[in-house]
Amino acid sequence: MSSPALPVPGSPRLHGLDTLRAAAILLVFAYHYQVFVSGVPTFGWLSRIGWAGVDLFFVLSGYLIANQLMGGMKRGGRLSLPRFYGRRLLRTLPNFYVVLALYWLFPQVMGGREPPPLWRFLTFTQNIALTPGTAFSHAWSLCIEEQFYLMLPAALMLGAALKRRRRALAWSLIGVLTLAAIVWRDHLWRLYGTQDPALGYYPHLYYGSLARLDEFLPGVAIALLKHGHADLWAALMQRAKTLLAIGAAASLGMLTLMLHFYYIDDYGYGHAMSSWGYSALAWSFGLMVLAVLAPQGPLARAQIPGANALARWSYALYLTHKPIAYALVKPLAAIGLTRTSGWTVPVIAAVCLIGGWLLYRLVELPFLGLRDRWIPSQFSDGTRATTMDPRSPQHA
Repeated sequence: MSSPALPVPGSPRLHGLDTLRAAAILLVFAYHYQVFVSGVPTFGWLSRIGWAGVDLFFVLSGYLIANQLMGGMKRGGRLSLPRFYGRRLLRTLPNFYVVLALYWLFPQVMGGREPPPLWRFLTFTQNIALTPGTAFSHAWSLCIEEQFYLMLPAALMLGAALKRRRRALAWSLIGVLTLAAIVWRDHLWRLYGTQDPALGYYPHLYYGSLARLDEFLPGVAIALLKHGHADLWAALMQRAKTLLAIGAAASLGMLTLMLHFYYIDDYGYGHAMSSWGYSALAWSFGLMVLAVLAPQGPLARAQIPGANALARWSYALYLTHKPIAYALVKPLAAIGLTRTSGWTVPVIAAVCLIGGWLLYRLVELPFLGLRDRWIPSQFSDGTRATTMDPRSPQHA
């Protein structure tokens, strides 16, 4: 999962995207707090559905990366794969390697369980057939993001080489890939949906690359709409309140369905929610992303206190919040703060914020500065992006 780094010099922050990123990391925290600290839905329904914060991060990543690349290519820039991958690695690896090293040096403090082999993390294949509950398991979403980053630029360069019907081909590909993911998840559910989730559902469906990569496509579609259909985009951007109403209704509707029908007691994971549900959830979040991009929309203009900071720190927070929460449980219990104590929540939340901020300030920010000095553009002719630099990885 990711979090935008620094804005391109001279470009404004997009408050609506900051709000969505902040909401995503808060959802993930609420979910992980229930799973790894309290054992009960401390934040109510948000705890039960908080895993969807990862799906929102996927959609945001799809838009932010595709928007940068499509925007630069539309202006005539020549995309350089070495430059692109160099910038992405300097964006994602420093934080990741620091946290990974801590898991290897202090396994009992960070999680108390055996992690997968180191090469799985270094090759970003840790998510494949991942057993739930292993140390640093939440890196699965980073692996899927890196796999997406590996494929998208090459696909866009191939599309740019085609002289005719590029947009029709792009929309067709988005539709075909979405349908293929639904069919694949349907197949996986029939194999594992009502079995022990740790043995089948999570390793093959929830963590599986082919089962989750389609969730980046709504973001890619928004970027394609923006850069490939200027008149339609301009018309949509004038309908900010309508877009927000539709996006909010779709997102809340899907979250409600997921809350009640995703996992069914004494049965297993719901068929519909597991097959087309992931895609529908991602597309509903895509409608929210579209809504917050409308410059006159309520969320585009409103600067919610704390959202900007949470958005900037979200990658670091995602990587660190789970081990920090785990490490605090026993020391807090020793001073009388149990897992379900009312004071435990603000203490753990505050320490997680401090830990994420420290990683952001001491590791992420310096390497972002180095990246922008060493590789100022992902285009070989120096073409710069016109929007915020994309998020880095984060998920549940």
